[in-house]
Amino acid sequence: MNFRFQNLLGAPYRGGNAVISSNTVLLSPVGNRVAVTDLLKSETSTLPVQSSSNVSRIAVSPDATFLLAVDDRNRCLFVNLRRRALLHRITFKHRVAAVEFSPDGALIAVAAGKLVQIWRSPAFRREYFPFELVRTFADFDAKITALDWSPDSDYLIVGSKDLTARILCLKKLNGGVKKRPFLLLGHRDSVVGSFFGVNSKTNRVCKAYTVTRDCYLFSWGFSFDDGEGEGEGSEPPSPGTPERDVEGNLEVSESDGVRKRKKIDGEEGYLSRGKWELLRKDGFMQGSAKVTACDYHRGLDMVVVGFSNGVFGLYQMPDFVCIHLLSISREKITTAVFNELGNWLAFGCAKLGQLLVWEWRSESYILKQQGHYFDVNCVAYSPDSQLLATGADDNKVKVWTLSSGFCFVTFSEHTNAVTALHFMASNNCLLSASLDGTIRAWDLLRYRNFRTFTTPSSRQFVSLTADQSGEVICAGTSDSFEIFVWSMRTGRLLDVLSGHEAPVHALMFSPTNAVLASSSYDKTVRLWDVFDGKGTVETFPHTHDVLTVVYRPDGRQLACCTLDGQIHFWDPIDGLLMYTIEGSRDIAGGRLMTDRRSAANSTSGKFFTALCYSADGSYILAGGSSRYICMYDVADQVLLRRFQITHNLSLDGVLDILNSKNMTEAGPLDLIDDDNSDIEEGVDKQTRGKLGLDLPGSMPNRGRPIIQTKCLRIAPTGRSFVAATTVGVMVYSVDESFIFDPTDLDINVTPEAVDEALSENQPSKALILSLRLNEDSFIKKCIFAVSPAVIPAVATSIPYKYIQRLVEALADLLENCPHLEFILRWCQELCKAHGNSIQQNSRNLLPSLKSLQKAITRIHQDLADTCSSNEYMLRYLCSSGAMK
Repeated sequence: MNFRFQNLLGAPYRGGNAVISSNTVLLSPVGNRVAVTDLLKSETSTLPVQSSSNVSRIAVSPDATFLLAVDDRNRCLFVNLRRRALLHRITFKHRVAAVEFSPDGALIAVAAGKLVQIWRSPAFRREYFPFELVRTFADFDAKITALDWSPDSDYLIVGSKDLTARILCLKKLNGGVKKRPFLLLGHRDSVVGSFFGVNSKTNRVCKAYTVTRDCYLFSWGFSFDDGEGEGEGSEPPSPGTPERDVEGNLEVSESDGVRKRKKIDGEEGYLSRGKWELLRKDGFMQGSAKVTACDYHRGLDMVVVGFSNGVFGLYQMPDFVCIHLLSISREKITTAVFNELGNWLAFGCAKLGQLLVWEWRSESYILKQQGHYFDVNCVAYSPDSQLLATGADDNKVKVWTLSSGFCFVTFSEHTNAVTALHFMASNNCLLSASLDGTIRAWDLLRYRNFRTFTTPSSRQFVSLTADQSGEVICAGTSDSFEIFVWSMRTGRLLDVLSGHEAPVHALMFSPTNAVLASSSYDKTVRLWDVFDGKGTVETFPHTHDVLTVVYRPDGRQLACCTLDGQIHFWDPIDGLLMYTIEGSRDIAGGRLMTDRRSAANSTSGKFFTALCYSADGSYILAGGSSRYICMYDVADQVLLRRFQITHNLSLDGVLDILNSKNMTEAGPLDLIDDDNSDIEEGVDKQTRGKLGLDLPGSMPNRGRPIIQTKCLRIAPTGRSFVAATTVGVMVYSVDESFIFDPTDLDINVTPEAVDEALSENQPSKALILSLRLNEDSFIKKCIFAVSPAVIPAVATSIPYKYIQRLVEALADLLENCPHLEFILRWCQELCKAHGNSIQQNSRNLLPSLKSLQKAITRIHQDLADTCSSNEYMLRYLCSSGAMK
């Protein structure tokens, strides 16, 4: 039951800016979370830190230690990336358009509305107020859009919607003189990107580039002015008038008291004693498209630009030579960024949920991930718990590797929404049901659709299952209220089961026999004998619509949930109602923006739509149209725990009580789209929201996503479960952190006793003591202390009640330690010594045995791949040895 959030699948990118840190780690916003992708190991994970709304801007410190994430509500999180822990929070007063750490990591530049704020970066030390505002620049007439630091962290170049770019000096010059910002003028549209260019020999700023929204790139050159420092446009000196600095203070020389203008030191403020001039203006020639993202790499002197038509261009500066001009999408590119070496380019398309990393020299993809365009409807675990299949309203089926978090195959043959998925026992075949009237079987070895099951007349399938042998496939419909039965081998339609009077939304075969259970909105659960063809064996009536039905893994119990928020548990053998859980108060959802009633008085959403038993059948997970997933103990019918899916206030249904100040005469303030900054001249917003849902009569809340859980599945190993929610597919796994949970503790069972037994060369006694202490590090230490010769004797001496804990430890060691033969020898001797006991109590040991099977299967696949790849090399070595 000690589950915690582990990963978020199905949505690799949802808007905002992506960042590449440490040259190989890609960070991208996913809703109110941040996803971290290791491009070398091909692994992705999601930080356990949540923001209060969708993350819009992120920045990483130069040493890749700290992460700054700012959301749509101007709330900022300061996160330790290596420890994955939240350190500080701060709220800005204006909308943040850009944020960036200085190259030395000491300062943070924040573009908040029309202001540029310079903050001191917090460190590891504990502080009462970690964020210190160092300086504020209020020189802009419109919102700021982009900023960039100089290599010495002394200057900023800032672009704005007031058609200018300004060069700001952070430090006061000699005598406390503050320098006015230098303006780069001549732009005809808002500045999307502004960058400093450096001299490769001196690493000092010598040029600048500004990119405007109307597809133009301006190149600016800097030249030193050795005159008296009077810039162009300055007033002529008046005789007898004392000199003053920018703030109006008299400038007095300390040597002789004579008033005269001070000279600026060469090293301090070198950009303040020269002048900037426009060298050239180049156009990208993209027609009506607009620039939506850009980045600059100083070392290579290259600019990458993304456009609103899905095209990106790579240009070599300063001659503006186009190296690549390619189309990667039909929607606008919302982020484009270089890595530190400049050999990889990362692109993001928020509307499609697309994230790409491309190596421009070899023109090959390093990463290519795309999430589901619409919400995920169904999920399914593979029998070995290594793969996860997802189906969504975008007509696609995706298969993910849970260990890495990557999607490795997408099936798009369906022409309508995918409503149900089922893995066959062979682990290499996946079934999918769709509203297009087909059931498709997918081969996961060759990645093809090898069989399609249809009906004489078109039907809309909403549920799917297969028996344990894989011979028979059953699917329920939403329009004809029938259950169709096919043969897996021949593809022929064998039978049509009639009797339900409403859509059949759930089907499941009993794990122990060939009895099929079905639930329908006609307030019944029916049991069918599919093989004998007798039709309905038994009917379980209810007082409300039945939404789903599941079998316990041992087949001796049946659970179903109804529209009144209750979970009913039936004995399928005797046909008796065993007990009922009243869960309407536990699942009660929040209040929507358009609700007339409060959350407490509303009846909508107070029911479960998804159920799933644990691997051992001791508890059950339930979810529905709410932000909660409830875990109940089956034997005692009590609520054990509630998981809150998200705290994202960008979604509807998260809050129970709405703030009345957000209600206006025109409706809720959050539903009034008064921000035209991103929809000017036909350029859509960066989100997926513009799908026609704001048309009259389409949806009451204009398409604002509502938090809900559509599907729940627990892994066969029992170590994790997944939930298909509005924010994506959320993966929860057992918390691996230390929890002191001894099983058989007395005064003699201590860590010192374990060490003493090991020192006395009594491995059997030490292992039993560590199992009683139930501390993972001691158990593994005692396992390695046993010599291979005495493993059979020690395995025989282990009492049965500690077998499960020992198997879990061995499964964990198989995945994480290199001593493969040693651990496999342990597993073999343990099965020899306790085979009968394991077989008789297979139900209780099933989760740990599945974990062991998963680890062995994974290692077997890795070894098989290694051997097959080295087969020809081994043949060559053998033949060359024979020739000698």
